[in-house]
Amino acid sequence: MKITQSQVEQVLQGMTLPGQGEDLISSGAVTNIQVFGDQIDIDLKLNNPSLQARKKLEVEILKNIHEQIHEKAKVNTKVIVEKAPETPAPIKGSPIPGIDNIIAVSSGKGGVGKSTVTSNLAVSLAQMGFKVGILDADIYGPSIPTMFDMEGARPLAVEVDGKSKMEPIENYGVKVLSIGFFTQPDQAVVWRGPMASKALNQMIFDAAWGDLDFLLIDLPPGTGDIHLSIVQALPLNGAVVVSTPQNIALADARKGIAMFQQDSIQVPVLGIIENMAYFTPAELPDHKYYIFGQQGAEYLAQDKKVPFLGALPLVQSVREASDAGRPAALQDQGPVRNAFEEVTRNMVRQLVERNTHLPPTKAVAITTMAGCSAVNK
Repeated sequence: MKITQSQVEQVLQGMTLPGQGEDLISSGAVTNIQVFGDQIDIDLKLNNPSLQARKKLEVEILKNIHEQIHEKAKVNTKVIVEKAPETPAPIKGSPIPGIDNIIAVSSGKGGVGKSTVTSNLAVSLAQMGFKVGILDADIYGPSIPTMFDMEGARPLAVEVDGKSKMEPIENYGVKVLSIGFFTQPDQAVVWRGPMASKALNQMIFDAAWGDLDFLLIDLPPGTGDIHLSIVQALPLNGAVVVSTPQNIALADARKGIAMFQQDSIQVPVLGIIENMAYFTPAELPDHKYYIFGQQGAEYLAQDKKVPFLGALPLVQSVREASDAGRPAALQDQGPVRNAFEEVTRNMVRQLVERNTHLPPTKAVAITTMAGCSAVNK
């Protein structure tokens, strides 16, 4: 008996996929049929990855062909599992009215300049015309008050909709709340995880932030209770990871990226910033010395398939500006300010791309005019 392709198609038209109403032909599951004498080759494309489902379908195809066409036909069924399209990670946590975008700034290791980068990102955003706030979530080592010349300051209580709330302290166009406002400079914060989480929640939800385009969260180093509390409490639009090019720092940065990418967390990593990338002496402006290694964070970004937001030089004035309470990005002009502006713009571009897939948040649009950016409301 001669077997034809139309006979095989007719058999498959009488079969449906488990849980679906369409037959194998109409659904597009059959991608190819070849008949060579008594041998039949059938290619199928399914979106059910279950091995049991695939085996069951193969057995049913063989049985029906033997019953309806030829009992000695040799049937070779090849099944390809079609990967379901990736859906963007959902934004979790309770939104804060008036705040459009919340970005966590993280580092796997301490001492890589995470808080310095956070403060300069905030100032750069403010200079671009955005309304910006910083939540200093580094409970055990708050440094943002020092960097914004706010040491000794105390937030005032204001009434909002009949409720008493903390009013963030503002400087350089950036609103700030920090546990450092409630402790003495030489006082160690010795709290267990639940106490730290409770203090953070108060600063987040009992604060009168007002309308903000960006709220930057300066996380403590590592991966721990504070990070989990922030992820659970706030609808993070993304995270930025700061690292030096040094192998020890990169190993911890890799763990930080992995934390945000866990299935139970799924916070998109907007990119990696390489801090202290190189040193250029004032007397040798054309020379670069890679004290901590060269392009380590850039290579890590490529390896983890996340954006590289840029490299920041190791410059004495950046440290001096932080200690003096006036972030280096406030400089009139120069390579330091330009470097921070470039990294900030790259971060916002990644956020724009991310927000196009997240309807619950407001999208941020960049318009470049005389070096400034604005938010589309």
